[in-house]
Amino acid sequence: MAKYTVNSAAVDHVTLLIEARQYVLDSNWGDVQPDAEAQNAYLEKHDWEAYGAWHLGLTEGANDETKARYAFVAGDFRRVHRSALIACVYRASEWRHKDVELAAHDLLQLLDRTSG
Repeated sequence: MAKYTVNSAAVDHVTLLIEARQYVLDSNWGDVQPDAEAQNAYLEKHDWEAYGAWHLGLTEGANDETKARYAFVAGDFRRVHRSALIACVYRASEWRHKDVELAAHDLLQLLDRTSG
C-alpha cells in the first residue's frame, strides 16, 4: 500500500482559499471531482507546483512532476469543496494515513468555522 506525507504547500494553499472564501459548501464530490481530462487541462496551463497545491498528500517514492506523486485532491482547481475535504478525511482514515486525515480534518473545521 502506498504511503503518504502531508503536503504542507497544499495545506497552506487550501487555508488561503478558505480564508478568501473560495469554496463550495454543497456539492456531490463524485460529480465534480477533477477527472483525468480536467487534470490534464489544468496541467497544460499551470506548473506542477500549482497542481500539487491542490493535493493534501504526497506519495512517498513517487517521482516528482507526475500525477502519481499527488493524492487527496481538495477542490476542483478553482475552489475548495467541502465534500472533497470530507472525502479526504474518509479515505485517509479508511487507509490509516493519519497525518493526511488530521490535516484534512483541520481544514474541514476551518472551512466550517469560516462559512459559519
